[in-house]
Amino acid sequence: MANNKLDNLRVRISGNHPVKILFVCLGNICRSPAAEGVLCAIVNEHNASANWEIDSAGTYGGHAGQLPDQRMRVHARRRGYDLTHRARRFRPADFDDFDIIIAMDGSNERDLRDMARTTSDLDKIVPMIDFVRMATRYDHVPDPYYEGAEGFELVLDLLEDGCRNIFEVLDPSVQ
Repeated sequence: MANNKLDNLRVRISGNHPVKILFVCLGNICRSPAAEGVLCAIVNEHNASANWEIDSAGTYGGHAGQLPDQRMRVHARRRGYDLTHRARRFRPADFDDFDIIIAMDGSNERDLRDMARTTSDLDKIVPMIDFVRMATRYDHVPDPYYEGAEGFELVLDLLEDGCRNIFEVLDPSVQ
């Protein structure tokens, strides 16, 4: 993430305890629940769960109530993540309930921006790829739903890198 963008984000959430983050993808069955699971694991590893509130949602509600995609759960489990989130649709009230709303791709980001009610809502929306530091040819976190195993592994690689950066940059105990 560019330094001035990162600095603005730090300033905006400074003093917010816990930091409330919502990850958003299309159906809330692959990328966003995986990001939620990865960041929760990182937070728990650092005994910092009191500093964070982490959730996920989708811009599409057709999978509401479902567990994450079985393939994502299998790949995540191999890395030590247990994805138990039940899919839910993003709702405008989420803008009130969360400090940062992290979109997995440009389409989800546009949908969120269309739902924003105020400039404050707009300021909360950040692309996940802005947190990814590893070298990648992607400008978003790609949807693995129609991909093979390598698509799920790629998504987990990107999410692990991005979530480590989110934690390092935004953990209230280090601010």
